Amino acid sequence: MVDLTRDKDGHVQARLLDLVPGRSGTVYKTWLDQRGDTFKKRVQVATLDPFHGYKNAIDDKLADATAVLDAFHVVALAGHALDEVRRRVQQEIHGHRGRSGDPLYGIRNLLRCGAERLTDKQTARLDTAIAADDRHDEVHIAWQCAQRVRAVYHQADPTAGRRLAEQIVDGFPSCPIPEIARLGRTLKQWRNAFLAYFDTGRASNGGSEAINGLIELHRRIARGFRNRDNYRLRMLLIGGGLNVPPPQV
Repeated sequence: MVDLTRDKDGHVQARLLDLVPGRSGTVYKTWLDQRGDTFKKRVQVATLDPFHGYKNAIDDKLADATAVLDAFHVVALAGHALDEVRRRVQQEIHGHRGRSGDPLYGIRNLLRCGAERLTDKQTARLDTAIAADDRHDEVHIAWQCAQRVRAVYHQADPTAGRRLAEQIVDGFPSCPIPEIARLGRTLKQWRNAFLAYFDTGRASNGGSEAINGLIELHRRIARGFRNRDNYRLRMLLIGGGLNVPPPQV
């Protein structure tokens, strides 16, 4: 559990609040109940990945808070749908998984990049691979859809980003490509949490991921922990969850 409260300058100062065993809605609800009503009433925004257990916990225990679907996980869902389309088309054409020399396999990493980051040479490679077979058009369309999802979070104006997000939620479910249609249905189920990103100052799990990086680093440095309490205290110390006054000199 990470506190993502912004400072007076609007910057997120991520602070680890606690570590609890398990990744379920029940665990989350129990932890919130242990914090008490005063704590829960002060929570205004709760970011989460697309897991209904967490969403149910927020709805049940943080009735006044706005749930926001994390931007990283939304883009990851779109990238996963694109990968599924590429693998399916490869299998249908070649009868095997991607191998060296297969056009689509050769551009698998380029498909994951933002279009604005591709060099002219990389763009030419992508265009050549797509043009190698008419059946590759599905992959090209899926790539364009994934780029649209990514573009939602790169709009300078939140109103423009929200408008694009609404178009995605309304249009993707009817896409003839099954993987993109499934992505659209998922985003439609999470519509309110997806669009809430634009009403909450672009709230996301970025700070939580940064704290998780610190946790992984210090776990490696310590070469593991045998005692869960020691592990929890060590991570609270490095994550800012312990406010220990300096020693008196």
